[in-house]
Amino acid sequence: MRKLAIALSAVILLASCGSKKKIAALEAKNKEVQDLLNTATVKLNTCLAEKDLMNNQISYLKSNNESLKNSLENVTILSSKGASSLEKTLESIKEKDLKITRLQDAVTRKDSMTIALVSSLKSAVGIDDPDIEVNVEKGVVFISIADKLLFKSGSYEISDRARTILGKVAKVVNSKPDFECMVEGHTDSVPYNGGNGVLIDNWDLSAKRATAVIRVLQKEHKVNPKQLIAAGRAEFVPLTDNSTAENRSKNRRTRVIVLPKIDQFYDMIEKEMKGQK
Repeated sequence: MRKLAIALSAVILLASCGSKKKIAALEAKNKEVQDLLNTATVKLNTCLAEKDLMNNQISYLKSNNESLKNSLENVTILSSKGASSLEKTLESIKEKDLKITRLQDAVTRKDSMTIALVSSLKSAVGIDDPDIEVNVEKGVVFISIADKLLFKSGSYEISDRARTILGKVAKVVNSKPDFECMVEGHTDSVPYNGGNGVLIDNWDLSAKRATAVIRVLQKEHKVNPKQLIAAGRAEFVPLTDNSTAENRSKNRRTRVIVLPKIDQFYDMIEKEMKGQK
């Protein structure tokens, strides 16, 4: 009986030792699993934090992308407007350059006409006489004829020689129907004292001489009266001072001014500026 009890105790003791080993093994295994769980939890939390960060970054990038797209659209619109404005400016500059060129062409044509007119006058009048002068001032042709060739002292009756000269001038004027012919009478500073009751002063004398020339051009040489202008300047536009007889002789003169009709000249310029639009 005693032997049986000892044997039973030995079995129980062995069984008890085996259980302790299993428990220890299980506890070790449990600790290992717990460590793995803790490690996994840490990694999971880290991943979740990184996910949140990435989501925030994605949201920021999306927002920034939209902003960039809007900015790009605005830049495109501004660039388009700028290009259009620049194109209009260049077009305007081009138009102005073209108008300037055409205006210069018109002025050149007018100057060419003036030069041709001077050549015609010099050729027609046969000017070798120092008392007859043809020149151009500011694009206008002037024929200056000394008084001694046209009139006697204090008179407004035209001499025979003057009629011949005026006939040559009329020939050129008649060939230029688009030109005007203004006749200016000029005196010296000596007061007029004709005493005939018709003329009062140098204004009257200069104007009467101008109209006398006009009548010869119109009646004897068939110049169109619409082209003719008479003007008396008296002594107030002298070539030189009136201190000597020689100087006073220079100031007594009749000027025939031949010039394009101003309205027609501007019409010519306007046509040039319009061009072939």
